[in-house]
Amino acid sequence: MPFIPTSLKELKTLGWDYLDVILFSGDAYVDHPSFGTAVIGRVLEAEGYRVAIVPQPNWRDDRRDFKKFGQPRLFFGVTSGSMDSMVNHYTANKRLRSNDAYTPGGKAGFRPDYATAVYAQILRELFPETPVILGGIEASLRRLAHYDYWNDALQPSILVESKADLLVYGMGETPIREIARRLAGGKHIRQLRNIPQTAYRVTGGERQMAVHENDCVLHSFEECVKSKYHFAENFAVIEQEANKKESCRRLIEPSGGGYVVVNPPYPVMAEKEIDASFDLPYMRLPHPRYKGKHIPAYEMIKHSVTIHRGCFGGCSFCTIAAHQGRFIISRSEQSILREVDSITQMDGFKGYLSDVGGPSANMYGMKGKDEKACAQCQRNSCIFPRICNNLHTGHSRLLNLYSVLRRHKAIKKAFIGSGIRYDLFLDENGFTGASGEEYFRNLLRHHVSGRLKVAPEHTEQHVLQVMRKPSFTLFEKLKELFDTQNHKEALRLQLIPYFISAHPGCTDNDMRRLAKKLQRLSMHPEQVQDFTPTPMTHASAIFYAGIDPVTMRKVFVPRGKTEKLQQKGWFFREKHAGMLVKG
Repeated sequence: MPFIPTSLKELKTLGWDYLDVILFSGDAYVDHPSFGTAVIGRVLEAEGYRVAIVPQPNWRDDRRDFKKFGQPRLFFGVTSGSMDSMVNHYTANKRLRSNDAYTPGGKAGFRPDYATAVYAQILRELFPETPVILGGIEASLRRLAHYDYWNDALQPSILVESKADLLVYGMGETPIREIARRLAGGKHIRQLRNIPQTAYRVTGGERQMAVHENDCVLHSFEECVKSKYHFAENFAVIEQEANKKESCRRLIEPSGGGYVVVNPPYPVMAEKEIDASFDLPYMRLPHPRYKGKHIPAYEMIKHSVTIHRGCFGGCSFCTIAAHQGRFIISRSEQSILREVDSITQMDGFKGYLSDVGGPSANMYGMKGKDEKACAQCQRNSCIFPRICNNLHTGHSRLLNLYSVLRRHKAIKKAFIGSGIRYDLFLDENGFTGASGEEYFRNLLRHHVSGRLKVAPEHTEQHVLQVMRKPSFTLFEKLKELFDTQNHKEALRLQLIPYFISAHPGCTDNDMRRLAKKLQRLSMHPEQVQDFTPTPMTHASAIFYAGIDPVTMRKVFVPRGKTEKLQQKGWFFREKHAGMLVKG
């Protein structure tokens, strides 16, 4: 079918008198592989299930949006959308945002705070016998006790508040298929508690929780509320298990008289599996219900291609690895080219791909030389504090893909809009390999749309240590090489660095030194992001506890609004030197 139905009229057109699955999302429905609701809908559709989507339901009125399709045969799926709803709604200083990129017209106010829990509570009240299953980034990163910056408090697993039956964490194609298969086969929702990559809650009214020899029992939520050290100890275990390639341990967290249980994940997806997900028959368009309306998030990605998932960088402030995983899952060149061909057929396409990338654009095709060694590894990053000797960092496969795209008859330019990791091809002395040098030269010559985005994040070494980022000397070397090639080939490109202020470990003096160093380099940062603590990141755990969960040492944390604004203000104080900042 062209689009997954969103209304009774569409169901009638299809001749359907029942639905197997109804998906509720805080985003507008865009049928594109960059939007999780569309992916899950298409995955279930490919398995033969009848699926409908309710995008941005009105939770304020008589709840007609939640009742319009009635009760599905199998389950309700619930997500806040492509972002945590609180990050979507509020700035780092907790000011309400005036726009929402995932809503038609960019308008704010079309989803509630804590949208996943709110939607699930309504469905549980209206349809108490129908399974409610959570997914998406908000549910994934709130699956266990977590610090919530907006309430400035520790909160229990989202399963407690939402009263949902099951939670799918990470990228959900594989577990959602298994959930649907078992429910369709007549299993009760409580018989699905052994599915990998899911979490569930055992309430106090159920029989005693059976703890197995291999399980890891965490400190209880109540203990973590009383002791930040207990919370930090829990986080260290959770992060380590999440970063394993092959984890076989359940995490069990006592909470509210019951238990939250997180099953270990499925194995890392194979190339054919990720290809199959991206090869589903997406329309690559917003649903016709939004005809004539602009959806900013879609406009940004409509002519872009995701070539891999995952990130092994391990930056302490980033949620990518916690949700997508630490190991890179790369698509085949054939699958990527099939998507490129479909983009070239779109109305309004003028020959320019806006981005060919992923979480970090140049990690495509990278993996361990000995993958058995990766299975035993417990590092949080493959490249910090140094690049693992077992990591293949060659850019040959990516260079070949770029070459193929440059020869494509319908492509004038394939730009790299995603950020790159320059520490994969540089050290303090220069290029670390021939393919890295060739990659950088090709990137600048053919694939930068005037501006190359990189993220040094800070200049001071002790702050970079907390961030899990490489030394600023690497950025200085990058700038030197960039300036040389830019001048030599008259490319007229800009190097755009991104920085974070008020990160744990960063003092006002550190920001002053950062501003002075950039002034000395004649750098003009366009965007400085005030650190925002988001659930299930290492930096957020430090922000809450004041200690590093790995070392258990105290870390300075700038907390107050005045202190945070003062740190960011160092960029504005350097206006006379051309230090202009947007954001």
